[in-house]
Amino acid sequence: MSTPNGFPQHSGACVTQSMEGGAVQDLHAKKAVKAAKKEAGGNGVLTFEDPPSVGTSLNETLKLLPDELKANMKIKPVTPRPPQKPRLERAASLDEKSWRRWRRFRTSQESLTDPNETSSSNGSLQEASHSSPVRGRASPCRQCCQQNSLHSSPDASDGSPIGKSRGGTSDLGKRASEISSAFGGLLLGKAFAGGRPRLSQIMPARPLPPMELNVASHTLRTANRIDSDCMDYRHYSQHKFGRVSGSLSDTRLHGNGMVYDNCSTDSMKSTFSLLTPIRSKDVRSRSYLEGSLLANGALLGAEELSRYFPDRNVGIFVATWNMQGQKELPVNLDDFLLPTDPDYAQDMYIIGVQEGSPDRREWEIRLQETLGPHYVMLYSAAHGVLYMSVFIRRDLIWFCSEVEYATVTTRIVSQIKTKGSLGICFTFFGTSFLFITSHFTSGDSKVNERKLDYNKTIQALTLPKNIPDTNPYRSSSSDVTTRFDEVFWFGDFNFRLNKDRETVDSILNQNPETDVSKLLAYDQLTSEMSRGYIFKGFQEADIHFRPSYKFDIGKDSYDTTSKQRTPSYTDRVVYRSRYRDDIYAVKYSSCPVIKTSDHRPVFALFRVKVRPGRDNIPLAAGQFDRELYLIGIKRRITRELQKRQEQKDQKSSSVCSVS
Repeated sequence: MSTPNGFPQHSGACVTQSMEGGAVQDLHAKKAVKAAKKEAGGNGVLTFEDPPSVGTSLNETLKLLPDELKANMKIKPVTPRPPQKPRLERAASLDEKSWRRWRRFRTSQESLTDPNETSSSNGSLQEASHSSPVRGRASPCRQCCQQNSLHSSPDASDGSPIGKSRGGTSDLGKRASEISSAFGGLLLGKAFAGGRPRLSQIMPARPLPPMELNVASHTLRTANRIDSDCMDYRHYSQHKFGRVSGSLSDTRLHGNGMVYDNCSTDSMKSTFSLLTPIRSKDVRSRSYLEGSLLANGALLGAEELSRYFPDRNVGIFVATWNMQGQKELPVNLDDFLLPTDPDYAQDMYIIGVQEGSPDRREWEIRLQETLGPHYVMLYSAAHGVLYMSVFIRRDLIWFCSEVEYATVTTRIVSQIKTKGSLGICFTFFGTSFLFITSHFTSGDSKVNERKLDYNKTIQALTLPKNIPDTNPYRSSSSDVTTRFDEVFWFGDFNFRLNKDRETVDSILNQNPETDVSKLLAYDQLTSEMSRGYIFKGFQEADIHFRPSYKFDIGKDSYDTTSKQRTPSYTDRVVYRSRYRDDIYAVKYSSCPVIKTSDHRPVFALFRVKVRPGRDNIPLAAGQFDRELYLIGIKRRITRELQKRQEQKDQKSSSVCSVS
């Protein structure tokens, strides 16, 4: 609160003045300012070793004022004012509130930094903006100085009787107000240099730390990353699409530092959807039949591969099962195709069957029904009762070449196609794959015949046909397995254990769990592979499951018939690669819950490294069995509806009996 002349009020009283001789008082005021500057060392800044207390602030101010001003001071009581009533406003939206806050901040910033403002009120206001560190213990003198600086104006000085009677008194009041405001800041240890206080630099708000979203799994990862030629999409979209700033668009996410993670921001880069934006020139030039021969922008190139597989590893499920020609299929294949041990499903499923079911189409429908709508059958082939089906995630069908297959019959009579091999090959991105399923000659002592079956297969399997070899310098015309980057060979190889039934049973009874190392010491295939007589260059994962042959159908016991066949590891999965450490075996096991055959299904999970390629190969152009896909999905829906109806009927038919 201030008097009409603009002097500060202290401790519940305001100071007023009436003076004569304006020129004399002006001279005294100038002397006081010069003395203050001289006392500060000539640099215009007064410093205090200790801040003045509240009780001495009034006395210090009166000492600094001229003597004639002290004689004319009068003290009047103060009438307290009632608090102002709050002003009611309509509710504003979030955008309107943020705009108001930005406008108030901009206005205050402009007023504080205006170089033309030199009045005492603006100067004291700027001084008050720097007083936040000592706001909690401000003296009454400073409060009065603030009130005086906020209310002092030429009209206030003219409204007083003294100001009206003498013209020089109003000018003197202005100068006294400036001195009082300056002294009020000096008492608090503030800098005073020529009436222009120094403003501290306003630091912008720091962005939030980047979000760490590691949602990548070992399966297919569609991270919606942006191609290198689309990195300017954010700036392009700002000019072309003009997104409204009221929504959380991609421009605000990047500009405000809200998120900086590639996985989170790049998935929002499309203006119309979460899909990756595609330029018009790419739509004109790209063909999914031939593609681009250039490495940059190729359909099978590094950019596309990194989008779907950032670590360039694909998950592959390989399984073999001798179905013994049984027409009856298992009720549920979930434990076989979708084991619970890995958390995620695989990207490819390759299932080879020996002595398959007479109804091959029904078997394929059951596979599609189990894998569900996320997978499609890329290809299937048969050689008599030897079947192979290749399922792949539907997102990946565009990155596969044309699929080729070939067969080899190992029996003397070629019309009887129960023994032999079936191979399927294709290129995925820049990596060529070969899958072979075989059924070799049976018999405990026919090891040489089985080796002959192997040699005939690698020589007579004519693959590839039209697909170019990715590395012809490392290929051999006498061995089909050398003409591909990754080779998986699986089937009923019919290699037995060179031990009698009693010894094998005793070992199995001693180690009922997974310790089968003693049994593998008698395994024929392990012995022949170690000598290099068969499956040259191939590897096999460690075996930790019981022999897959021969069981009584529908039971967990081994052969109890009069033949008393020795349990053996006849069903195997082996693999080889052109490059070291390209294939990593994740799991190798059997499925003991499926008991419709005398063989147990055996499967293996692999992590396979995939390399980028060029579009110089015949592409499959999204080929898959659409009819099988629709039938399998309808079967799946029907099965779910029947299950729900059975549960509903079971609840409604329950009868509560009272005993």
